[in-house]
Amino acid sequence: MDVKVDDPFAAEAEEDLVAPSIMGRLGLPKGLSPHVAREWFDRRRKSIRPWASFVDQRKFSKPRNFGELCQRGVRNLDTYHSNYTFIFMGLILYCIISSPMLLIALAVFVGALYIIHLKSLESKLVIFGRELTSGHQLGLAGCVSFPVFWLAGAGTAVFWVLGATLAVIGSHAAFRELESSDLDEILMEPV
Repeated sequence: MDVKVDDPFAAEAEEDLVAPSIMGRLGLPKGLSPHVAREWFDRRRKSIRPWASFVDQRKFSKPRNFGELCQRGVRNLDTYHSNYTFIFMGLILYCIISSPMLLIALAVFVGALYIIHLKSLESKLVIFGRELTSGHQLGLAGCVSFPVFWLAGAGTAVFWVLGATLAVIGSHAAFRELESSDLDEILMEPV
């Protein structure tokens, strides 16, 4: 098949051959399967620190200065990253469940993906003489469901989740005292 110089699809195909995907850069397989997601979830679940120590009120105090606040933030983000991940996922779940329109928008998006998937199993999807790649199919499902997401206020939900996550995680990381092993490392650092 001849490739025209102005053909955007041909340039995209060449980029796929040369540049690795985002998933590849992160060390993840190209197709995100339920098995991979389950393994990631299990690794996060196993690395969770006990929730009792995570919320122990006796371990919270006001930092003495900005330097201590920054140290606490960095160390606690490193120590409790799995706990913070589950808090983030919980806030997303709360936002989705508490908004019926957002549930409908997600159902429309998943339905569009499913219908496109079924059509692609029957025969290759071709629009304007071009075969649709999986990325194009995902974009098509997004375009179909975009008006419903707009009406559901998905942008507001995204910013609410990000704001609530930053407030909860940021305040915990800043006010949670460091573990004794972390304090020993800080005190022994050369000046």
